[in-house]
Amino acid sequence: MEWTMAPSGMAEAAGVVVAGLLAGGHEAYFVGGCLRDELLGRPVHDIDITTSALPQEVMDLFPRCVPTGLAHGTITVLEAGHSLEVTTYRTESGYADHRRPEHVVFVRDVREDLRRRDFTINAICCGLDGKRIDPFGGQRDLKLRMIRCVGEAEERFDEDALRMLRCVRFASVLDFAVAKNTWRGLLRQRDKLAHIAVERVRAEVERIVLGPHPQRGLGLLLRSGLLPRGKAPFPWTGRELAAAAARTAGLGDLQDARLRWALLLHALGSSAAAADELLRAWTFPGATRAGVVAVLRVREAWDAALSSAAPEAPGAGDLLRRRWIAAVLAHGTSAAEGWLTLLEAAGATAAAVTTSQLRSWAAAMPIRTLGELGVTGHEVTAVLDKRPGPWLGVLLHRLLQAVAAGDLANDPQSLLQAAQRMDRDE
Repeated sequence: MEWTMAPSGMAEAAGVVVAGLLAGGHEAYFVGGCLRDELLGRPVHDIDITTSALPQEVMDLFPRCVPTGLAHGTITVLEAGHSLEVTTYRTESGYADHRRPEHVVFVRDVREDLRRRDFTINAICCGLDGKRIDPFGGQRDLKLRMIRCVGEAEERFDEDALRMLRCVRFASVLDFAVAKNTWRGLLRQRDKLAHIAVERVRAEVERIVLGPHPQRGLGLLLRSGLLPRGKAPFPWTGRELAAAAARTAGLGDLQDARLRWALLLHALGSSAAAADELLRAWTFPGATRAGVVAVLRVREAWDAALSSAAPEAPGAGDLLRRRWIAAVLAHGTSAAEGWLTLLEAAGATAAAVTTSQLRSWAAAMPIRTLGELGVTGHEVTAVLDKRPGPWLGVLLHRLLQAVAAGDLANDPQSLLQAAQRMDRDE
């Protein structure tokens, strides 16, 4: 088989493994997503192999193996610096938890193995000679741009409820339609999503939101009614989701994952505190959660600034500048720039101050962190002859604000004199 979308080294290593299995008297094929992506002209990141060889027979053939899933017949073969999953033909049954099979039986017919797979476009295999085995019309569905279950959709979704989100994810990422019978099966089985761990659901939703067609995916999620049936809290109604979808036209243009989530939560009207709680419940990594929440806190700080300063009032422009600088100092340059990017992606145009003006104010700030301040806390406590305490942090931040706003030079003498004045005023 000639690979055009897989890295040459990985393709060569996979060919060596398949050839080794064939030489050992076994059947072996490239299978699943790697073929789907190769046929679609999409980058191939992993090459999986299916074989008639039993796990122990695979390990006997290749000196460097990792038994990553013996119960399910999966051995990872290490070849020329690449990790290749080799799985024995199998059938599955007894999905008591609607996720994992209780019974796995190794079989000798590759078509039986393909029958257990989720969608027709993932149930294609190909030999080293380039001949494909496609018993369920996966190549036809690729041409039709269609997501269709292998066999009865209700059975496939009942076996593994996560497949319903995978269906939406494939339709979104590939920009495919969902076959009517498959969609009907999804709607009938959608309550089963309650059996799936939050982490699994979140991972699929992340792939949808961060994919190339997030709005299509969000629309499918809305129509499917899946997310309210999961284990994680889902506080929005269908009407709110529909309105949010209308306000996220620029979602797919944002390259930063943090900003995509921030825009979606902003469009849904979430406060920073509510977003933090929700992302925590959905098991988002701490760094992602903190980044999203920081952007929304900048939004809240700027909204408060706008509500406190009437545009026509004397000195309103300088007050807004100072409030913006305070927001940048409090939440960071990255979060502030993220909020401006998000505003532009949301198509916000009517504002008292343009995003370019806000960027200009931020760019003019001579310093942005306490580490850049021209004095240390030790120097301040020494000149004031006071013991360190909570007051010191407050005073240092007042000095930082004054320097950032251009009211005070960032040199030790000016800063220490200002510290003395501020202390007397207190």
